Amino acid sequence: MLQMNERQKTDQLIEDITEYVLNKEITSEEAYTTAKYVLMDTIGCGILALNYPECTKLLGPNAPGTIVPNGVNIPGTKDVLDPVKGAFDIGVMIRWLDYNDTWLAEEWGHPSDNLGGILAVADYISRTRIANGKEPLVVHDVLEAMIKAHEIQGVLALDNSLNRVGLDHVFFVKIASTAVVTKMLGGGKAEINNALSNAWVDNASLRTYRHAPNTGSRKSWAAGDATSRAVFLAQMAMKGEMGYPGALTTPGWGFQDVMFNNGTITLQRPLDAYVMENVLFKVSFPAEFHAQTAAEAGVVLHPEVKDRLDEIKEITITTHESAIRIIDKTGPLHNPADRDHCLQYITAIALMKGQIDAEDYEDEVAKDPMIDVLRDKMNIKENKQYTKDYLDAEKRSIANAIQITFTDGTMTENVAFEYPLGHRFRREEAFPKIIEKFKANIATQYADKQRQTIEDACLNMDQLSSMQVNEWMDLFAK
Repeated sequence: MLQMNERQKTDQLIEDITEYVLNKEITSEEAYTTAKYVLMDTIGCGILALNYPECTKLLGPNAPGTIVPNGVNIPGTKDVLDPVKGAFDIGVMIRWLDYNDTWLAEEWGHPSDNLGGILAVADYISRTRIANGKEPLVVHDVLEAMIKAHEIQGVLALDNSLNRVGLDHVFFVKIASTAVVTKMLGGGKAEINNALSNAWVDNASLRTYRHAPNTGSRKSWAAGDATSRAVFLAQMAMKGEMGYPGALTTPGWGFQDVMFNNGTITLQRPLDAYVMENVLFKVSFPAEFHAQTAAEAGVVLHPEVKDRLDEIKEITITTHESAIRIIDKTGPLHNPADRDHCLQYITAIALMKGQIDAEDYEDEVAKDPMIDVLRDKMNIKENKQYTKDYLDAEKRSIANAIQITFTDGTMTENVAFEYPLGHRFRREEAFPKIIEKFKANIATQYADKQRQTIEDACLNMDQLSSMQVNEWMDLFAK
């Protein structure tokens, strides 16, 4: 069959994302306010992760001892890296403990994962500009890039399920990061289009490492890998590297035919600031987000059951379809990554301890035989209304309920939470808790004087936007 070698016009989806990144003015004060809390919360999650050697072993220059002129200062370390490795390291720190913000739809993910690339590029640009006698970027530039990256990743996730074709959600991190960091580097329409097309041609990693029987630590560095790859592709585009206009739609060879079961990737709504306005904070528990309300219900039930664990006959968890598909696990759990993606494990810890900390996924805690005793007594059921409300754009609930039956026939109440702390419907309640979480996280790494300096800068919401990016990053240097 004769194939015409005529160059097609750039895919409309790529054009739409590029137009948004280049020309959309973000006017939502709610989005900017929320973004400030996301920035604070996300960097705090990264600082907390520095307490875990399995995370820190991945950080630092690829060639030990390398110092990059005007390079990226990696928070909480002495490392000064190139933007690509800098994006990887910051991204790994952010995601390691599964404690940063979340977005749930047909696809799920963590939009603040994009901050790895955004912060690395912003810091590099700022230090380079200063070295050349120019003005650096300010935190407002970071906030705008965050809002736009959140929006691209989140709106793509509304109707386009990568997980149903076996692909990992961090692919949408790569797409979002590529668009915004190319713009930050000075790219125009051609450069952003070219970089985005290469990101689509890259495709996505498999979800193998997120699911039994293969759940492993790659799920904690996959987003860092995605956002750093975005920086690499952006730098290539800025050097004039070509793009591929039909990356999505070329019959037989485009992303949609090859990787998406001949489906069509769509944008459900115009790109603005919807995702940042509705993003979910993980306030209380370092646990996979579909289990957050189950953890909250377990904590409520803890005082009633903590002295009767041996008398429990059955634990009924009522949940939504996505939770069943992602984190309903029976059988052995092999590592911390396995445990923090298990609805039953998370619920057991909440019932036993009345709280969940990152350490609760480590081997020492997991040795407690009571955890598996309780897991074996759990019955997972779907509530169809919970599933419907999970996908409702006006609700976006993440509901779970727990009820416990004892051997004497008595039962607890059915404790249900539709919206976790950190949901938009509970945002004002969450903000003080986010500040507490941030203070606790940075206190694990910094002495009092530096910790106080960091707090003063990050909590001054009125002046934060005008702070130079390099100065903000210097706050966290060791």
